[in-house]
Amino acid sequence: MNQIKGHQKIKVGISTGDPNGIGIEIILKIFEDEDIFEFFTPIVFSSIRILSDQKKHFKLNTEFNSIGKIDQIISQKLNVKEIFDYNYKISFGKQSKISGKIALNSFIEATGALENGDVDILLTGPFDKSTVMRQSYKFLGHTEYLNQELKGEAMMIMVSSQIKIALLTEHIPIAKVSSVLSKERLTKKIKQLSKTLRFDFGIKDPKIAVLGLNPHAGDNGCIGDEEENIIKPVVKDFIVKGLNISGPFSSDAFFGKKQYLKHDAVLAMYHDQGLIPFKTISFGEGINFTAGLDKIRTSPDHGTAYDIAGKGIAKTNSFRQSFFMARKIFLNRNDGIKFSF
Repeated sequence: MNQIKGHQKIKVGISTGDPNGIGIEIILKIFEDEDIFEFFTPIVFSSIRILSDQKKHFKLNTEFNSIGKIDQIISQKLNVKEIFDYNYKISFGKQSKISGKIALNSFIEATGALENGDVDILLTGPFDKSTVMRQSYKFLGHTEYLNQELKGEAMMIMVSSQIKIALLTEHIPIAKVSSVLSKERLTKKIKQLSKTLRFDFGIKDPKIAVLGLNPHAGDNGCIGDEEENIIKPVVKDFIVKGLNISGPFSSDAFFGKKQYLKHDAVLAMYHDQGLIPFKTISFGEGINFTAGLDKIRTSPDHGTAYDIAGKGIAKTNSFRQSFFMARKIFLNRNDGIKFSF
């Protein structure tokens, strides 16, 4: 890969997600457009039969290249690294243990290729957690598994052209959020967020907003004391050290007044506090980026969308943006100052 930055073509590993959802439809639509091959050499981890069946169903013209090894890839086709298909038959919109096995197998195989350096970046299609969780796989999402397999410490960041929202906690029950909020955890996450904004997104002096945990950011201790005892002291300490940071903000007023437009990123305390405003502002255009790891993974901001699966109406925007955001981060890392994970 000796081409000029901006024109560099990179290998992208793709997991299909649940074949009963919209993931494969979107992948096929994206790579029906030949222009995208100027930027990517794609390898999707799936069965050629599954992709061929959906190609026929959606009446698409995407060209495949079935491979047994990565060194057999062709740059101008959608390369398909064959994996076992469990005798799958199309059943759009249905939760299925078989489709869950296929989705999980695709994800694990693609992650292995990323870890081994066979692909440069990883894009993951959405799967249904209830169909993939089993005795051998008890992770609550892609992020948790990647955190185990790759170097570093994973941090979920939702990214769009309008806003970046990072999460202090991810897939845990609301009832447990307060118990895991500590000065140590908050300090670590702020450092991670600052680092990824500088290193992955090229923002030299990132401006970060930290949300409160409780309604009205605790109202000076009247509605919970986490802001007074944990969040404010940590934010103050970073301000003293020269970080451009502020908070804690009351979440409703912060987003209602569009204060996020004045910041490079927002740190939310829990999943829905960040994801609800993000999807309200950017749904269908945003991406999920797993920051903090030595390898790059992105995914679309939507799920399996069983309700529209098989109808041919799934939009490609978010998945397509995931490709180009992962590519941009990859090039930024190659061009920037390296740091340890």
